Formats: sequence, structure tokens, C-alpha cells
Amino acid sequence: MNLIIPMAGEGKRMRPHTLSTPKPLMPVAGKPIVARLVEGLRSACKVPIQTIGFVVNNLEAAVQEELTQLAAGIGAQAKFYGQEDKKGTAHAVVCASELLQGPVIVAFGDTLFMGNFSLDMEQESVIWTKKVDDPSAFGVVTLDDQGVVTGFVEKPTRFVSDQAIIGIYYFREGAQLKQPLQKVLNEGPNQRGEYELTGALTTMLQNGVQFTTQAAEEWLDCGTQEALIHANQRFLAHLKEDKDLISPTAQLHESVIIPPVYLGDHVSIKNTLLGPYVAVGSHSTISNARIENSIIQTHSTVTDATLDNSILGNHVCFEGNGNTVSLGDYTAIMNKANKTNITTVV
Repeated sequence: MNLIIPMAGEGKRMRPHTLSTPKPLMPVAGKPIVARLVEGLRSACKVPIQTIGFVVNNLEAAVQEELTQLAAGIGAQAKFYGQEDKKGTAHAVVCASELLQGPVIVAFGDTLFMGNFSLDMEQESVIWTKKVDDPSAFGVVTLDDQGVVTGFVEKPTRFVSDQAIIGIYYFREGAQLKQPLQKVLNEGPNQRGEYELTGALTTMLQNGVQFTTQAAEEWLDCGTQEALIHANQRFLAHLKEDKDLISPTAQLHESVIIPPVYLGDHVSIKNTLLGPYVAVGSHSTISNARIENSIIQTHSTVTDATLDNSILGNHVCFEGNGNTVSLGDYTAIMNKANKTNITTVV
């Protein structure tokens, strides 16, 4: 089994965090989004994932090493494919076209799902879907009475289906996707200048390929800061009985923890009321604070603060009052003698 993960998007709706961290590497309950995605897919597959192809843009060596270790953690080999020009979903998959052979899963790196199920690998092709209230915001599938896909519609202006495509696809024979992808490229981009994967899927359907659907119990789209905080909350709730949520090296001093909470390695919590739904990355320190429903990443310091629905990046120093705060990496906000100093480095 090969797995292709396009993750070269700019993540504009997640800025300032994605100015220094690719969106799929933003943390959810202490692990990168893409790590949670790979774990879920590994559990759903009946066969091992042998190769993971990451479609990336301007990947730093440290990030490449992190993704290599992620793949190795499930016994897979990592391969990297550049997508310098972000030309859409079909173009991203074409960048990793050498992996389109045998059974293949394509999963976009900012998509998360929850639920226990197994992939039916006997099906010719499977699309993960989720029933939504507003189909006009998504690509959807239309189905016949037997639940077989009859068509694909991008952001329908009138109701045709409430089954949204969540961004995970299975192909029993990946080579069937190659010619339809090339057809999409030959026909040129859409009005947004992009090549859409749904165009290739439509061609496959016309060629007689049968698509069925598999419903995700819960779909967590991590495209915005609010959505990331919600995903963090849902995963912490799902994992609340997991003893690994709190590292044995975390230090607690005169503090109260309201589960579920994630504490990374060498975290220090002093005189603080923490939780519920808070994730604190490794080597961070929090003192004299009240924090709930928030994400604080690694090597950060929070002092004399009240935070809710907030995201703090790596190497952040936040001192003073707050409520809902979003700070990118290497940011410092310090209230001293009624004077606020703000420094940001990205």
C-alpha cells in the first residue's frame, strides 16, 4: 500500500502560525495533524503502508527529518516530491505519480477523521465522506439507491447531495488514476488557476470505475485557527483515558489540572489552573495562570495570564492578561509597569 499526502498549501487562514510551520505540522493533542492522520489511516488499513509520499513546498531539513521519522514509526519509507507552484489537488497528486501503482490512498495533510472502521480494500475505489449541513461549501458526491457514486459536484449552488468529500481517497489500482490526471492537466486550469482532483475522478467514473463511499464518524477540517482548537478539543476528549497524554517528566507545583489535558516532555506548571482541553508542548513553562481550551506549543513561557480559545506558537513569551490570543513563533508580549512591549520574529 502506498500513501500520498499533499501538504504544500500555504495555510493562509492559519497565519501567523503557518509562516514558520507547515499547516499539517501544527499540533493536535500534542502530535502534528499529519501524524494523527497517518495513525488513523494505518489503523483503517488491513495491509501495511509501505511508502508515504509527501508532496511539499520548500521543505526544511528539520521538517523532512520529522516526516521521515513519522513514516518510519509505522514501518514505512518516506519519499518527498516538490510542488513549487501550487496548482491544485490534481497537480499535487501528479507530483507523486510514481507511487500510483497497486493499492493507493490519497489523503490531504490537513484532514483529520475520528471513528473506528476498516477500509474495504476489495472495492475498486472508495471516497471518505461526511454528511454536512451546508453542502455548498464543499465538493460532494451524488449516489444511487445502492450507495454507488454517480457523480462529483464542486461547491453546488443548488442541493444535489449532503455527502461532502473529506479529502481521503482509496484506489485499488492506482495506475487507473494516471491517465485521468493527465487529461485534467491537458484541459487546463479552472477559473481559480487550479487543476482539481474531482475532474480526474469524473473521468474515471466515465471510464467505468466504480466508486463507493465510507462515512467518517467525525470529520475535523483543520483549515482555520478556530477549527484547529476544535480538533484539539475533540482529540483530547477522545484520548482522555490515554495515560500517555501527560509525560512522566512533566512537573506540577501547586496546580490543578482539569482533564483532558496534554503535557509534553519537561513541561513545568506552577500555581496554575489548567484545562480542560489544553495541550502544552515540550519544554514549556506556565506559572500563575488560568488556561482552558488552548494550544501552547514548545519552548514557550506563559506567566500571570488568563487564556481561552488561544494558540501560542513555539518559543513564545506571554506575560500579562489576555483572553483569546493567537501568537506565532518567536513572539514576546510582556507587561511591565503598565507598559506593554511586543516583539515578533518570523
